[in-house]
Amino acid sequence: MPGPSRRSRTGAAKRDIHRASRTRARTKDLDQVQLQDLLPENKAQLENQPLDETLPGLGQHYCVECARYFESDVALSGHKKTKVHRRRLKDLKQPAYTQAEADAAVGLGVDKTQPGAASKPQAIQLDN
Repeated sequence: MPGPSRRSRTGAAKRDIHRASRTRARTKDLDQVQLQDLLPENKAQLENQPLDETLPGLGQHYCVECARYFESDVALSGHKKTKVHRRRLKDLKQPAYTQAEADAAVGLGVDKTQPGAASKPQAIQLDN
């Protein structure tokens, strides 16, 4: 006699992966936010945007760290209390990953030694 069958609602994991990988719902990467949006002049400009009918809340309620628009100030303040926002703030405290770090990881780093310093062999004196 066979055992109990699996319950039918098993597609949630596939759905969540699909939703996370959609390009239309893609947010800015951490390095884009750190190097561009968090600069004082850019942050002030993003927080005080002109009215735009195509954006949620007419573009007036924007979370700079998460790069998201909200319908109202209540929704924005509620978002700032969530774990998603706090996790994003924690990730933004880490320094941005630069192209120099990527090159160094591959072995394309810059040699900062003086020219000719390492190429001269040193004579070793032995005490007999």
